[in-house]
Amino acid sequence: MIKFKNVSKAYDSQVALSGINIHIAEQEFVSIVGKSGAGKTTLAKLLIAEEKPSSGNITISDWDISDIGHLEIPYLRRQIGVIFQDFKLLPKKTIFENIAFAMEVCGEKQKRIKDLVPQLLKVVGLGDKWSRYPQQLSGGEQQKVSIARALIHHPKIILADEPTGNLDSINAHEIIDLLLKINELGATVILVSHNREIVNTLKKRVITLDQGIVVSDQAVGKYII
Repeated sequence: MIKFKNVSKAYDSQVALSGINIHIAEQEFVSIVGKSGAGKTTLAKLLIAEEKPSSGNITISDWDISDIGHLEIPYLRRQIGVIFQDFKLLPKKTIFENIAFAMEVCGEKQKRIKDLVPQLLKVVGLGDKWSRYPQQLSGGEQQKVSIARALIHHPKIILADEPTGNLDSINAHEIIDLLLKINELGATVILVSHNREIVNTLKKRVITLDQGIVVSDQAVGKYII
């Protein structure tokens, strides 16, 4: 489904990724790990076309996004739900309004918004808290809202970039359980993480980056660095 073929990325004279070859199959759950500066963030940015590779090819299904046009990027990002470490919620909007706003920006009709938002909040376990504001929720609950928002287009791929970075252990495991549930429902999940305990508990595929190259790719792996 997702293929990185001989992908390199350099910023001026600094090489962030070098000769990356990765194939992620449909409905896989994959953790991308490595020290700070290993290239994890760059890889994530390439996947959502926030950056373009200096060389090599990136394909999603049969779509080569290596040199994607500006007008095609919104369509790409509707296929990839992105979850961030810092939630990125609007503090003056309720959680219902936060998700609705993301749909409005994409041109969704009000009827679909009113139908879909409650369903998404129910999926993440917040169906009874739709009228609350982000500051009235715990960190784990806020992250669940961001997951619900990431699901608005029923994406084939979920990219979770350090989704547990601001959470305690209990909330972190709840978020990972939710990502596993989404994976079981058919989405490919890519987890970018530095949380050794979480990654080792998953017993899923682990790709390790170090200084911009893949140093390990284990089908049932551990955080080795």
